Order: sequence, then structure tokens, then C-alpha cells
Amino acid sequence: MSTVPAPGHPSSGQMPPPLSRPNHQVTQLYGEEFAADPYAVYDRLRKYGALAPVEIAPGVGAMLVIDYRAALDLLHDPATWSKDSSIWLNSVPDDSAVMPMLRGRPNALFTDGETHARYRKVIADSFGRQEPHEMRKNVQEVADSLIASFAADGEADLIGQFARVLPLLYFNRAFGLPDEESELLIRGIMGMFDGKTPEEAAAAEAAYMSYVTELTQLKQREPGQDLTSWFMQHPAMLSAEEIIHQIVLTLGASYEPLSNLIGNALSRMLVDDRYYGNLSGGALTARDALHDVLRNEPPMANYSAHYPRRDVYFHGVWLRAGQLVLVSYAAASTQSGRSAPGESTGAAGSGGGAHLAWAAGPHACPAQQPALLIATTAIERLTAWLSDIELTVPYDQLAWRPGPFQRGLVALPARFSPVSPDTAGGKPWKRSSRQSG
Repeated sequence: MSTVPAPGHPSSGQMPPPLSRPNHQVTQLYGEEFAADPYAVYDRLRKYGALAPVEIAPGVGAMLVIDYRAALDLLHDPATWSKDSSIWLNSVPDDSAVMPMLRGRPNALFTDGETHARYRKVIADSFGRQEPHEMRKNVQEVADSLIASFAADGEADLIGQFARVLPLLYFNRAFGLPDEESELLIRGIMGMFDGKTPEEAAAAEAAYMSYVTELTQLKQREPGQDLTSWFMQHPAMLSAEEIIHQIVLTLGASYEPLSNLIGNALSRMLVDDRYYGNLSGGALTARDALHDVLRNEPPMANYSAHYPRRDVYFHGVWLRAGQLVLVSYAAASTQSGRSAPGESTGAAGSGGGAHLAWAAGPHACPAQQPALLIATTAIERLTAWLSDIELTVPYDQLAWRPGPFQRGLVALPARFSPVSPDTAGGKPWKRSSRQSG
């Protein structure tokens, strides 16, 4: 670092003014153009080098790490980088649409050091208490109930009727509430991630906090064998506020990326000849499709908000202390190339290779294996019952949800041979003749 040029030196570029607002030339990570083809946007941003200036909401700027090596350097260096957003928050309107995703909270995502380690252990230990066979059983039950609701129709939106609902119902159960309590959860989480307007984002955050508050109050009265109760009973002795905010984090971080992971994997499977058009007996498996997505279409595209603890020269760019820096898992993971749906890759066609879909370092996702188990089981269940699914529109006509953080489909319209249960119990299912069209 001794050879780093001073701020303002021609070879270094000027240090940005502190907490400056972006101008109209800064690339927007929202809107229809970005949602339709973010990878074209990332490619244009590479002219800046390892980091690029972006706007994540009107008037809200950030530096985006788009280089794989730089991303790893940041994620593995808590001495230089903090998760404390307090300085940055002073520069952003409190009603910004992205505020619910970036506002600091007393949980494992927005803290450092011993505090972060304490929170993270509660989450990791509690998830570790879930038995894999029980998880698989619960996913299968939820999947079967959802499939039964549309299987006889011969067509469905696999996002709205399956991928977005299944993780919601599963985690609603896992945290200890019955299925009928799930509607408030989906409204809150979807609104926070999409962040279309400040008003919608604020309403979504309020709905989400109401759901979590009611959940914790119930479990204080009626503890059970669920994640909420295990958070409360953990030896770390979290306060009531800390418990609420670990749940806020864990539900959001589990549900939204997982629903996108399932939906993105299904969309790729349905246009990939390596699945032979028979999704229960192709050359590749559901696990292959999931790894393909993690490498090429990560469900969380840009996040890992960090802030320099001091003014720092990082991969050719001067950054101010407290400046917002996001990591683009999508851009960094595809820096050396990206496989489009249906294209073969270098690892037996499974989308292999290094990726950052789970982040890295001390803040890497602590529930990677449960997430893969849930997604794999969900897809296997769907394709076992409906093995001849096909899209009803070309892949390039699918619409993607707006927003700077996630990468997920608006809808995934598909058709298949109708199936119906022989009896009210629902098994075994009987397949009718294939519908034409």
C-alpha cells in the first residue's frame, strides 16, 4: 500500500466528495432496462474497473464491486470494512425505497466483531437443530398441497403458484405459525425487496415488522419445536428486540433468495435440452440446475452492503469512510463468462465454477445446505408429478422483477399433462392424456 497514489494524483483519480449524490450519468440499477438485462449493464460498467458508480434508487448512490478478486478481498477483510451504516444513513432520505433493505438493525447482517459472532451463532445453531428428514418431509407436504391446487388445470404460473409460495409456507411453519398466517409475511417481504416507491416500501416494512412482532409474542406464550422458540432459548440470551431482528433477517434472507433460486432454476430447466423434456429422467438433475443458477443467475444479484472504516484506496479507487459499497454477486461470478439457459458449461454442464451467490467471509450465508435441500426437494417434487412441463412463452419474453438487489421472475407460465388425485388423499396421482396446444 506504500505506493498508493495520493488523492487527486492523475494516476489515482480524484477522491469522491463525501457522501455525494449521484448525477444523471450514473448507471441505474433499477427500472425496466436493468430488470430486462442486468448482465448487459454489468458489462458496460466494467469500463470503470473493479468498482463502478451506480444509483440504486432515485438520489441514492453506491459503489458496486463487479470484480471477483475485489469482492473476495472486501468480504474477507473486516478490519477495513464495516457493516455499520450509521455514517451513510445521514446522507439518505429516511423514506427512500431501499431503506428497508439497508437500514441498520441489531442483527447478524448489520453488525461486526463479537456482536455479529453472537448473533450468527444463534442463527446457525437454531438452523442446525432442524433434522434434514423433517425438513424434506415438510417441503414435500407443502409442495404436494400446492401442486394439487393446479395440477388438474394443465397449466400454471410456476412463480406465483409455486416458487414464491412454497418457501413462504415452509418458513412460516418453521418459525412456528400455521399456514393461514402467511399472507402478511409475503406482502411484507416482497414489497421490501421490490421497493417500487417509498410509500410501498414503508408499508411493506410495517407489514413485515407486524408479522414478526406477533410471531414472537405468540412464541413467548406458547414455545414449541420451531426456529423462533430456539432463538429465544439459545444460551446467547438475546433480548426481545434482538430476537425480533434476528427473525427479521432470517426470514427475509431465507425466503426471498430461495424463491428466486427455485424459480430461476425451473426457468432454465424448461429450456434446456439436457433435461430431455422429461424433467424426472434427464441427464442433469435438480441439483445441477440449482448450481447453474448460483453460478449464472444468482437469486440475490447485488447486496453485501459494506462501509470503509476509513478513507481507503481499494482496487484503483479512493473511497471515503462510511461510503456505501455493494458487492455484485452476479457481475463478479460471471466476470469470466456466463452460460445462458440451455448452454453447456465446463463442469459437465452443471454450471460449475467459482461463484459468490452465498457471499463469502464472516458474513457468508450460514444456511447454505438447508437452502439447497429445500430447493432441491421442491423442484424434484414438482417435476416428479409434472414431468412434461414446458413454457408457454419463449424464455426471452419472460419478465423480471425490478429492483437493485434480487434477480427473480415476475411469472413463469407453463403447461403440462393434467393430473388429479384418485381420492381425497391425493396419492397415487393419475395422469390424463396430454392436452394439445
